[in-house]
Amino acid sequence: MRERLRRRRGGGLVDEPDYALVGVVRIPEHEKSPARAIGRRVAWALTALLVCSVVVYLDRDGYHDARDVPMSYIDALYYSAVTLSTTGYGDVTPITESARLVNIVFITPLRVLFLIVLIGTTLEVLTERSRQAIKIQSWRNRVRNHTIVIGYGTKGRTAIDAVIADGVKPAEIVVVDKDPNALESASAHGLVTVRGDATKSDVLRLAGVQHASAIVVAANRDDTAVLATLTAREINPRAKIVASINEAENTHLMRQSGADSVVVSSETAGRLLGIATITPSVVEVVEDLLSPEEGYAIAEREVEPSETGGSPAHTKDLVLGVVRDGKLYRVGDERVEEIEVGDRLLYVRQGGSV
Repeated sequence: MRERLRRRRGGGLVDEPDYALVGVVRIPEHEKSPARAIGRRVAWALTALLVCSVVVYLDRDGYHDARDVPMSYIDALYYSAVTLSTTGYGDVTPITESARLVNIVFITPLRVLFLIVLIGTTLEVLTERSRQAIKIQSWRNRVRNHTIVIGYGTKGRTAIDAVIADGVKPAEIVVVDKDPNALESASAHGLVTVRGDATKSDVLRLAGVQHASAIVVAANRDDTAVLATLTAREINPRAKIVASINEAENTHLMRQSGADSVVVSSETAGRLLGIATITPSVVEVVEDLLSPEEGYAIAEREVEPSETGGSPAHTKDLVLGVVRDGKLYRVGDERVEEIEVGDRLLYVRQGGSV
């Protein structure tokens, strides 16, 4: 398995300059309204036109009109419009030194500003790559203790919804997938995305797996899940890795690869289907417990000082188990008849509460 893993590893992504990662790593941005963006540019263009017309009108004595009549404000506005748009019919021209100086100092910069506003969309496209490169560099320097989700299919999206419902910010979640459409959807939801094969160490390092606190493996294929888990565990021995597989026979492979928790999706769905034929209400309660937004939910918390020395059954919450030294003991186990300092309680809480 390790030999196969080594053959699948790519090279060079982590060492690539940030501008080369644009399109591989994507940092979400706040959506901008097209109408608002266009309106802002039109307002800037009109402002430049207004300022130019006022400057010309104030210095109207220094201009010559082909009609040989004194310049009005409309003439000044007309001259400003044809000048800023670089049309320049030549029927109104500066003839004095002061008017020409004003053209150099004020009119020419306004013309440049006017053109920039008009071609702002093109400039924005040209500068997008540089902006993304800067954001990628900043993100890579500060990303720590985040959650990585491998695979943005149904399982990955549902897992992210549950993590966010438990208080994790979308900006602290990184999605790794090869499907551009899936990554586009993830980015639209405010998630950082990395495009690539999650079984390759360079792709996971690019996602910051070496600094991650939790890794969710939600790949569609069991062999991909095993390889991704093995790669992630090799890079980060301390992260908590939870993985989903389709077949129960692959559970031991996931455990050997370094997964802390393994969920067998096919068996879990099968059990719920079987229970639903006899006691449908039980399925509703299970779904309720798995939906943190409403009803009840399963959560974990630290032991309060007043609970130390007491029984898990006598706490204010409905306790299902005690986590001691990283191992879960069910309520009723004689080893956790008394709560100790440092224990954590697995309990049922009201959905939506923290």
